[in-house]
Amino acid sequence: MSILLDSSTRVIVQGITGREGTFHAGQMIEMGTQVVGGTSPGKGGTTHMGVPVFNTVAEAVRATGATASGIFVPPPFAADAIMEAAAGGISLIVCITEGIPIQEMIRVKDYLRGFPAVRLIGANCPGLITPGVAKIGIIPQRITSPGPVGLVSRSGTLTYEVASALTASGMGQSTIVGIGGDPVLGLTFKDVVELFEKDMATTHLVVIGEIGGSDEERAAELLARGSRLKTVAFISGRTAPEGKRMGHAGAIISGNRGTAKSKEEAFQKAGVAVAETTDQIVGLLR
Repeated sequence: MSILLDSSTRVIVQGITGREGTFHAGQMIEMGTQVVGGTSPGKGGTTHMGVPVFNTVAEAVRATGATASGIFVPPPFAADAIMEAAAGGISLIVCITEGIPIQEMIRVKDYLRGFPAVRLIGANCPGLITPGVAKIGIIPQRITSPGPVGLVSRSGTLTYEVASALTASGMGQSTIVGIGGDPVLGLTFKDVVELFEKDMATTHLVVIGEIGGSDEERAAELLARGSRLKTVAFISGRTAPEGKRMGHAGAIISGNRGTAKSKEEAFQKAGVAVAETTDQIVGLLR
């Protein structure tokens, strides 16, 4: 089993004719993802990589029955692309684009209140993958393997590192979700943990957080209420100085809020094992 994405999910790629869209759509298709079309304004009626191209998401949904979209469009157009996907009938939107202004994402979040069934992953994220089945985004298939471990992370590179370590140790993954590192995001840690809790094929969970915000603490509060998942957490950014942004736009400490220590303490209070380094994650998970 898996969450959010399986072999029956019909996917379109917004920006499919661009360089990034072309490359990653090809990787998605090669893995077996049901990529049924794409959008590129002005190129509707053509085909690209063997799939039809449409001018708008609404046209693509009507013609293909797609329910999910991967967004690979430049930052100036990405917020509108998210809103177009929601208005066009897409229920799972995965926005890979980095560099969308915070004000634009606030506008997106407000707009999505009118579409309560829509789930947004990102922006500025690696997407998600159900190993051996399908993916939307840029997570390499070769470092993953099917199994019972759920993985949710803010960091793309740490996602890859931990997924690779899990695979090398024989611990396969049910679904890997990269929620992104921006201050304003779609699905939160808490949202994804709730989905994993409902997936009985997921028995273990890895949460990879980082400094900034309080999203990890809210996930810890949920786990503290009782969880059937054996969970390990890791928080990056232990040595980050206060007030300095580290890596992601959302990775900034303000006073006592958002520190690695506060997040680690929240997970420890919830009875979750906390790894001091990524090398410890596999051992703690066992």
